[in-house]
Amino acid sequence: MPSATPFDTDETDRLLSTTRAVRRRLDLGRPVPQELLLDCIDIAEQAPTGGNQTSRRWLVIQNPDLKKALADLYRDAGGNWISESYQKVAGTGHHNEKALRSADHLAQNLEHVPAIVLVTIYGEHDGSGRPGLFDSVIQAAWSFCLALRSRGLGSAWTSLHLEAADEVAELLGIPDGVSQIVLLPVAWTTGGDFSPAERRTAHDITWFDKWGYTIERPTGEAPLHRDGAGVTVEIDIDAAPSAVWQFISDINLPARFSDEFQGAEWISTQPEIGATFLGHNHNDHMGDWEVTCHVVDYEENRVFAWNSVDAKQAAAQWRFELIPLAGGTRLRFAMILGPGWSGLTMAIEARPDKEAKIIANRQAGQTDNMRRCVEGIRDLATEADPETRF
Repeated sequence: MPSATPFDTDETDRLLSTTRAVRRRLDLGRPVPQELLLDCIDIAEQAPTGGNQTSRRWLVIQNPDLKKALADLYRDAGGNWISESYQKVAGTGHHNEKALRSADHLAQNLEHVPAIVLVTIYGEHDGSGRPGLFDSVIQAAWSFCLALRSRGLGSAWTSLHLEAADEVAELLGIPDGVSQIVLLPVAWTTGGDFSPAERRTAHDITWFDKWGYTIERPTGEAPLHRDGAGVTVEIDIDAAPSAVWQFISDINLPARFSDEFQGAEWISTQPEIGATFLGHNHNDHMGDWEVTCHVVDYEENRVFAWNSVDAKQAAAQWRFELIPLAGGTRLRFAMILGPGWSGLTMAIEARPDKEAKIIANRQAGQTDNMRRCVEGIRDLATEADPETRF
């Protein structure tokens, strides 16, 4: 039997990586033919559905009075808050300024969009976690967005209207027992082409076999030292990045939470890229030892990273990163083993047949230490004076 005809992966990858949430570049003056919307819905309906049931329903709103009433509900449900939030940060360079500007534009102009598509499904979620409802509609709605993009149209995924779901249902005549899932403003797009967004790489956000376990150079087998096995732990903190920074930039703080780390002092006069500090360690197997650490990335309130033993051929690579969130900070603490010589490589050389197990044990031990560290930093940051937290 012949194999399936392959796709042009360059084109499919371009479609998948450049289908953006479009708000400010929606053409508000050019009508969108209903037949074109139906074509895109036909494509979207090819998406999987639980039990192969045809339970999705698509509501296209183009009547000006209904669009105006729906837009008013959207603004009451949270659009006005978005606009107020944007006014507070406009011109400040705040990390959310650009996103809020875009969302504000949509909130102010929703009734002017040529078509608003409300994606719904028969059924109400009972909180059981059983499949068959949301997992039968989300992929279809996204397929619709992809079909729009491939035809020169755009949309923006929003569920803000769900704060006024009952009022929306009454306005549009949606019966009981039908769940509203997502609201999609649809229009032709203006300007040039779209580009891929800046995202974390797959290496940063993909775990292998256990939560937080990373591999820099996957080989398809249990990770060995040469593969760059590592650990990442993350925690959300109810404090601003500047409040958390004082703790992650304190090279002695991890000594409070680690079984091995005993403390450190700066060798260089000030912390910066290229600076060094000396760490003191102890465990029952190796006794006491010291390690020189080389700062490889340093940006106040954002990142502090260092390599141990050698700056380029590190025994291990360590990295604290602060990611701003709405009302807080995500603290990310990552470690990669190697690629240079260390006590770990000595153990592997002594028992090469046990290398995968040695690596796994090291990952497990570091996970425990690193988790205690980030949890301790979270507690310290949230116990601080509220005036210094935000």
